[in-house]
Parts: sequence; C-alpha cells; structure tokens
Amino acid sequence: MSKFSLPFLIVLLLLSLKAQAADWPQWGGSWSKNMVSEEKNLPDTFVPGEKETQGSGIKMETTKNVKWVAKLGSFSCGSPAVAGGKVFIGSLIDRKGVLNCFDEATGKLLWQWIMPCRMDKKDLPPPIGLHWISDEVGVCSTPVVDGDRLYFVDHNCCVVCLDVNGRPPLPGATVGQAETVWTFDMLKDENVGAVMCDASNCSPLIDGDVLYVATANGVDRRPSTPIAEDAARRCLAPNAPNLIALDKRSGRFVAKDAVPIVNNMLHGQWSSPSLGVVRGRKMVFFGGGDGMLYAFKALAKVPEEPVTLEPVWWLDCIPPEYRPSPEVDMLTEYCLGDRRRAGGKNKNIDGSFVGMSEIITTPVFYKDRVYVAIGRDPEHGRGRGALVCADARKSGDITKTGMIWTYQGLDRSLSTVSIADGLLYIGDVAGRLHCLDADSGEVRWVYESKSRMIGSTLVADGKIYMQTEKYLNILSAGKELKLLSQISLGAQSWVTPVAVNGTVYVGTRSYLWAVQQ
Repeated sequence: MSKFSLPFLIVLLLLSLKAQAADWPQWGGSWSKNMVSEEKNLPDTFVPGEKETQGSGIKMETTKNVKWVAKLGSFSCGSPAVAGGKVFIGSLIDRKGVLNCFDEATGKLLWQWIMPCRMDKKDLPPPIGLHWISDEVGVCSTPVVDGDRLYFVDHNCCVVCLDVNGRPPLPGATVGQAETVWTFDMLKDENVGAVMCDASNCSPLIDGDVLYVATANGVDRRPSTPIAEDAARRCLAPNAPNLIALDKRSGRFVAKDAVPIVNNMLHGQWSSPSLGVVRGRKMVFFGGGDGMLYAFKALAKVPEEPVTLEPVWWLDCIPPEYRPSPEVDMLTEYCLGDRRRAGGKNKNIDGSFVGMSEIITTPVFYKDRVYVAIGRDPEHGRGRGALVCADARKSGDITKTGMIWTYQGLDRSLSTVSIADGLLYIGDVAGRLHCLDADSGEVRWVYESKSRMIGSTLVADGKIYMQTEKYLNILSAGKELKLLSQISLGAQSWVTPVAVNGTVYVGTRSYLWAVQQ
C-alpha cells in the first residue's frame, strides 16, 4: 500500500496542473513581451477542416486536433488574449471595429464590443483621416486583461476599458453586449491630439495602476503622389506625444513623453511598449517611428498631476550604412524605398535594397538586454532589415556604448522575437525564420517558408509556431533546423499564435482555431 493517501495525491495532481496552466493576458504574454509560453503537450500538427458551403463556419467532423473553431469577422490581424476562462480578440465586421469575447472551453461567443469608424461619423476635419485604413482592418490591438477589466486601443485612436464580463444578452438575443467602463480619445484630448497613420494598433502595457499606450502619431504618406511632394510632408500633429500613461482605474491622463521623434519621423509609429527591471531600475521600452529604441523611467505610482516621462537611454537601430549621405534628404531617400512609387529605387524583389526603416515590432526585454528589429509597412516591399541587441544597463545615448550586436542578415521585419534556451527566433517580411544565438547574434539556421510574414513567432513545448500569410509552420526549437509540419489554413493570416492552458490558438482573417492534442 502506498505511503501517500489518495486525497494527498489528488491535491498534488491539482497543484501540478495549476502550475502548468497559465493565462496569456496580453500581447507577448507578460510585460517583457518575450513570445515564449511554458505550456506542454502541444500538437505539432492539426487539420483545420472544411468550410461550410455558405461560409458560415467549419465542419468540425473534418478537423483533427481541434477543440473548437470560432468565426471572427471579415478581417482580423490582432493576436488573442486569454484570461479567466475567456478569449478576447479584435476584428472587423461590416466596416466596424469589433472586440469579440469567446468562452475558452467551448468557443461560444459571449459578448461583442462594436464601434463604427470615425470616417462614418464625418467628424474628422481634413486632412485627418484621408489615409486611414481603420475601416478596413478594424481592431488590431491585443487587449491587456487585468482582473475584471480589459484595455485596448480601438480603430478610432481611442483607449477603451471594458468589463470582462460584459452584459447578459437581451431577450431574444444570443450574444451579450460589452460594458464600457471608460474611453480616452487620443485624437481629441488636449494633452495628446495625436493623428494616427493608417491604423492604431498599440497593445497597451499595465504596471500597477499605470497604463502605457503608444499614440500611433505619424505622417500621412501617399505613394500615389510624386516623391518630392510626399517627402515634403511632415507630421500632422507635431506637438503630440509618442507614449502616454493613463490611470487604469479612471482613464485619467497622467503622463507623456517629450522625445522629439517628430523631427525624424519616417512614416508611422506602430510599436507597442514593453517593460523590464535592471538593477532595481524599472523601465518602459518603446520603438520609435524614427528608428530609435527608447527607454523611459517607469512611474512608481499614479501622479496626482500630469508629468513628463523621463528618458533613461536611447539607441539608433538604423545602421549607419543604411542612411543616405548628408547631402541627400532623408525623407526623400525613405520614400524611394517604397516599391509602389514611380521613380523609386526598390524595384528588386530579393530584399537587397538597403535603406532606413522605423520600428514596428515590440522591444523584448531579456536578461538585462533589449532585442528589437527595424521594418516597414510590408506594402513597401522587401529590403534589408536589422536586428539589434542593446545593453539595458546603460544611460544616455547608447548607440555606440550599448550596442551589443547587430544582425543584418534578415529582411525588414514586423516580428517580435522569441528567446528560449539561449536561442532567439525572429521572422521577416520575406517569410524567413532566423535562429540566432541570443548572446552573440551568431546565426544557427534560416528557414525559408516562401510566404510573406506579418506576425510573430511563438515558442512553446520545444516547438516554434510560425504563421505566414499562407501557412502555419511548426518547427522544432533548437540548434538544428527541423520542420515538423506546414499547414494551409485556406485564408490569409496576420494573426500571431498563442499557447494557453494546453491549447494553441491559431487565427486567419476570419476564423480562430483552438488546437489541442
């Protein structure tokens, strides 16, 4: 007879299961934004199944390793957040921004938040909104869930706080409505007044009672106009901040940065903030629209009056050889790097074009270092990118003193890195997956997926989940390249997979799969 009692073994088992299970309550899973999950026993393949004839869903009997499938809308590009038994993901329905809340166990739609685009309300003075695509992509932001509240940036450049439980369905309805706690308008608030470029897609960051949000302030570039005319355009809101802080409880404005990114603004600012603690110093990291990586001193608490975020250090992520000579206008050279432009230089499709790029991906904090890549709107075409590793222990301008290594063997990238077991994984726009030594930047291997990549990698259970526009590629994590499976999802995808509670969530522009062994 065992010396352990049955109740004791049951408790031990439950504790073990609880230790293995973990929610994914925000973009990147945690404040460091390292795209790595501790989940185990995850599948290395699945069959997504056949679509219903009317396009209303997926025939579950034709799937394999699929727990449930949910219909999202007409377009989805954000990554899901999973917390408290619920799955939250943004979408677009009838040219309106949508945030969906699904039951984690069944995939049932519990409630929706729906908001028309500002352009439908005719309340934007020209030239604001002339080049917005918010009514084409909907809600891009991944929410951050904190207790019974969730926070995201909507398609109208507003920060929104919702109750995670929503409202119960009205009589005769099957789906409930969202319960809005507060809304902060980054366009109209006198402290911000940002004019977003193309779309507002920041995934907010929470530290204590402070909510950090990037404003998406940018330049309204139009490839249909002559290069000289477009290069002369400047930011429509030159006095707007790049990063702001709100009181998460009320939505009250409490802080903003004063970094002059606008002086060298290339196009837009679509990076999301991350956070790290170095030698007792807590910092917020932000990738700028000027190609600079910034570190700000985190607020110790919510201030009673608005304050200015204090910069700790900054680093130029654009290699010097990517910049034009002093006699060439910087913005003209940037515009020449857009493949769509008449008279442009970027006509090759091999990624050989060398030029400047902003930061779109999210900086990742890992062991006193920050990793981030430069990239552009993928419609600009391919071009040489750069991945930098910065020493977060420094202060001031650390471009020369804090650059640990730079890797230039990748294309422009929109991907946030994954770092596990000393190896770093990052995808680029060309659809190549690069495996590097995280300490030295030495290349271990490169995988060619032959499909454009907009999202980021996820490392979990010894596997790399890499989603391109055509395929979900699942590879073995480690020093040797090994492809486990390549799965066609039947539709374009910009969604980054996440792994939560034994389930991998995989999405396309219209569907979300909950994949299990």
